[in-house]
Amino acid sequence: MIYPDTYEVKTGFDKIRKMVENNCVTKLAKQKLQNLEFSSDYDSVCAQLKQTGEMQNILKFENSFPECVYVDIVGFLKKITVHGTYMLAAELFDLAKAIYSAKNIVAWFKNCDEQKYPELKKTVKQIIIFPAVLSKIEEVINKFGQIKDNASPELLRIRRTVATYQQQISKKIHNILKSAQIEGIADDNASISVRDGRMVIPVNAANKKKIKGFVHDESATGKTAYIEPIEIVELNNEIKTLEHEEQREIIKILIAAADFIRPYIDELLIVGDFIAEFDFIRAKAKFSNAIEATMPVISNEATMNLLQAKHPLLMQTLKKENKQVIPLNLKIDSEHHILLISGPNAGGKSVCLKTAGLLQYMLQCGFPVPASENSKFGIFNDIFIDIGDEQSIENDLSTYSSHLLNMKTMLKNATEKSLVLIDEFGAGTEPAIGGAIAEAILTQFAQHHVFGIITTHYTNLKHFAANNKGIVNGAMLFDTQNIQPLFKLELGIPGSSFAFEIARKTGLPENILSLASEKIGDNQINIEKSLREIARDRRYWEAKRNKIKQTDKYLQEITEKYEKELQKLNAERKTIIAKAKEEAATLLANTNKQIENTIRIIKEHQAEKEKTSAARKQLNEFKQSALTENQNIEADKIDKKIETLKKIRQKHNQPKKQQNVSTIENENEIKTGSKVRIKGQSAIGEIIKISEKNVLISYGNIITSIKAENIETVSENEYRQSRRNNRSSQTQTGFNLSVMQLNFKPSIDVRGMRTEEAIPVIENFIDEAMMVGCSELKILHGKGNGILRTQIRNILKNVADIKYIGDEHPDFGGAGITIIKM
Repeated sequence: MIYPDTYEVKTGFDKIRKMVENNCVTKLAKQKLQNLEFSSDYDSVCAQLKQTGEMQNILKFENSFPECVYVDIVGFLKKITVHGTYMLAAELFDLAKAIYSAKNIVAWFKNCDEQKYPELKKTVKQIIIFPAVLSKIEEVINKFGQIKDNASPELLRIRRTVATYQQQISKKIHNILKSAQIEGIADDNASISVRDGRMVIPVNAANKKKIKGFVHDESATGKTAYIEPIEIVELNNEIKTLEHEEQREIIKILIAAADFIRPYIDELLIVGDFIAEFDFIRAKAKFSNAIEATMPVISNEATMNLLQAKHPLLMQTLKKENKQVIPLNLKIDSEHHILLISGPNAGGKSVCLKTAGLLQYMLQCGFPVPASENSKFGIFNDIFIDIGDEQSIENDLSTYSSHLLNMKTMLKNATEKSLVLIDEFGAGTEPAIGGAIAEAILTQFAQHHVFGIITTHYTNLKHFAANNKGIVNGAMLFDTQNIQPLFKLELGIPGSSFAFEIARKTGLPENILSLASEKIGDNQINIEKSLREIARDRRYWEAKRNKIKQTDKYLQEITEKYEKELQKLNAERKTIIAKAKEEAATLLANTNKQIENTIRIIKEHQAEKEKTSAARKQLNEFKQSALTENQNIEADKIDKKIETLKKIRQKHNQPKKQQNVSTIENENEIKTGSKVRIKGQSAIGEIIKISEKNVLISYGNIITSIKAENIETVSENEYRQSRRNNRSSQTQTGFNLSVMQLNFKPSIDVRGMRTEEAIPVIENFIDEAMMVGCSELKILHGKGNGILRTQIRNILKNVADIKYIGDEHPDFGGAGITIIKM
C-alpha cells in the first residue's frame, strides 16, 4: 500500500518518470514506464534491478554492443491480423529494422561471456528470429524503405513504361520551350516547371494563346502563365493512368507480403515487445548512469542503511550550479526501527526524509539508487508519507486536521513491514497538546514495531526517543561559528533548533532576544546549550578518533613491512655466510695444495727442519685468518642493513617528540675544527664556521649550513673509524657521499602514484636529504581531491627532524606542492 495517492508527487518520483520517458524511443516503452508500479515482491524487485544494472554496465563499458533501432511494430502487426489488410512500405521497413535489431542483440548476448549479464540473457532466450520473414521483406523493400521495381513483373513493366514516356515528354517539352524562346513567346531564362504533377512552360500572360495547350497555373502577379503544350497532354495522361496502375500493383504486393507474414504474427509480437522492453530498460539505465546510481545490497527483511545517499533531483539541480550534494548516511533496523530527526529550520530535515522515501520507492520500482553499493535496502509492504500542507476548503480540512487524518490512516494500516515518513510531527496546533498527541502516536508506532523516519522540533519527543527502546534520535548538524546549517545527519543525539542563533543572524533586535530568553527560562536555555556542546564535542572527538585510526593503520603497515624486510635480510645473511664458508673451504683446499707443494720444494732443497716447521705454522695462520675475514666481510654487510632497518622501524614506532633546543650543550664543546654529525645520521664532517644559530660543516668538497641543535660531536676515534669504514664501503659498493650530495635534487614528483606507492619513495627521499644535509625540500603531488596530499603530510608530521610543512606560493603551484623545512 502506498499512501497517499500523491506519494510520487510529494517525493518527486513523478519528475523521475518524466526524465526516464525522455530516454524512451518507442510508445510501448513509454507505456511500460507509465504502468510501472511499486512492488513488494523480493524476487521481482531483484530481477528488475539486475536487468537495469547490467544495462548500465553495457552502456558504460561494452562498445561492441550493437546499435539498435527501437521502433514500435506491435500496432501494425495487429493491423494485419485480418485477411486482406496490409502494411505500408514504411511499416514493412520498420518491421525489418526491428527484426534486425533483435537478431543483433540475440547474437551479441550469445557471443559474450557466459557469466556476464545473466538477467538480460533470460529475456533473450525466448526470442525467435525467422529469416524467411526478413527475406520476404527484402524481396519487396529496398534499403531506402521503398518498393523495389522488381517486386513483381507487372510493377517492373509499369515503371519502365512510365520512364519511357517521361523521356519522350522531357524531350518534346524542351524543344517546345526552345522554339518559344526563339519566337519571343517565353523569356530566355525560362525553365521547365511542374504543376499538379505535369511538366509546364512558363510564358508571358500576353502570349499564352500563342502556344496550344492547357493553362495549369498563373503567377501571383498574373504576368506569367504555366502552360502544358497540347503535344504532351496525351503522354501525361498515359503516365497518370500508369501511376494508378502502379498503386494498385503495389497494394497487391503489400497484401501478398502481409499474407506471408500473418502466420508469424504471434512470434513477431514477442519480438516487438522485446524491442520495447529493451528500450525501457535502456532508458532506465541511461537515467541511472546520469545520476551515478548503483546496485545496493538487497534484503528481504524490513531495513534501511543508507551510505553516501543523494537525492537525484537535488543532485542534478546543484550540478547545473557547479555545486555538490552533501551525501546522507542513515540507518533504521530491527533494533532501532524509528529515527527521530531534529535540528534547525532549513537544516535539511525534510530533505533527509524525502531522500529516504524517494530512494526506497525507486528501488522497489526497479531503479538503482544514487548511494554507495554498500548501502542496504530492505523490502517494505507499505510506505506512508505525511509531508506538506494538505488543507482543503472543499473538504473542510485545516492543516492540522489533514495531518490527523493521515495519522489515523497510518495507525490503522501500518505493520512491522511498513515504513512511515512524517515531516514536522505534531506541528500545526497548540505546542503542548500537539506534542502530547504526537508522543502518544509515536508510542503506538513503537509498540507495533513500525519502521519510521520522523522530523520534529518538540523537546518532549526528543526525551521520549532517548528513553524508549527502538527509537533513536538524529540531529542535523549546525555550524555555530558561521551560523549556518551543515546539512549532515548525526545519529544518536537530539538536535537543537538554534532558534536564537538564527534569529540573531537575521538581525532581530537584541533586546527582543533577551526578553525571549527570560520568558523561556534557564532550563530550556541550558538544554539547548547542552545539545550544542554535545554536538561540538562529538564532532571533535570523532575527528580525533579518525585521525588515530589512520595513524595506527599506517604504523601497522610500516611495522609489517619492516618485519618482512628483517626476515628477508636474516635469510639472506644465512645464505651469504653459508656461501662464504663454501667459497672459503674451496680456497683453503687450493691453499693446502700450495702448502704441500711448498713443503715438497723445501724438502727437495734440504731445508732445515726448523724453517719448514715455521713455514707450515705461518701457512696455518693464513688459512684461519682468510676464513674468518671472508665470513666477516659478508656478515658485516648484512648486519649493517639489519641495523639500518631497525633504526628506521624504531623511528616510525616512536611518537614524534618536540625539541626546543636553542644551543647544544654537550660534554664535548662545539668549536671550529670539531668533528660532528647530524643526529640520527652516520656521515661525519668538520665544523669550519659557527654563527649564532647555525654552523657550517664540511663534508669533503661539500659545505652545508645546519642548525646547531641538529648536530652532535664525535670523538677522534669515531671519526678515524668512520673514515676507514667509508673507504672500505667505497671500495666494495662504490658509495661516495660527495657524489650523492652533488647528484641530490631537493624536489620529487609523485603525481600519478597511489598512496602506498608514494610513501616508500618519499621516505627514501627524506633519508637522503638528511644524509646530504638539505634543509628545504619540495614534494610535487598535484591537487586533485587532496587525498594524496593529506596522507603525505600525515606521514611527514611523524618525522622529528621536519620543522615546517606547508603549501608552495600560489603563483608557483599552491596546494599542489608541499614545502618541507628541516
